[in-house]
Amino acid sequence: MTRSEAETILRQFICNDPKTVTTDYSVLREAVSQVVELSDYQIFGVCAGNTQEGLQALSQYVNAIGYDMPEIQEIAGEVYIKFNPNLRRSHIEPYVGKHRGVLISCQSAYDDGVNETFGHLPLDLFA
Repeated sequence: MTRSEAETILRQFICNDPKTVTTDYSVLREAVSQVVELSDYQIFGVCAGNTQEGLQALSQYVNAIGYDMPEIQEIAGEVYIKFNPNLRRSHIEPYVGKHRGVLISCQSAYDDGVNETFGHLPLDLFA
């Protein structure tokens, strides 16, 4: 898969409900791998119905990409979880938005690298 193809696939999810985009999960996982390979590191954002669902999705994504899961305190209700593996910082807060899914913000120090945020990707993409 080329960079252009991967970005086109992932851009379908920008601010859309993952359930409304029809993409085979294996193709989507390959697209994620492609942009991850072309960026220096990634920052994750998870919008979920509760802490358990959010932590499960974050754990699956970071494990698939090769990061260690951070320690994150549980809170009640719908949540937004942010994790920056480069700084080893995480944050959880109540979330009142309608979106559900995972945001991956690709960060690159070079102009030819990937510097873009993709998502909301399916919570269960790497289940």
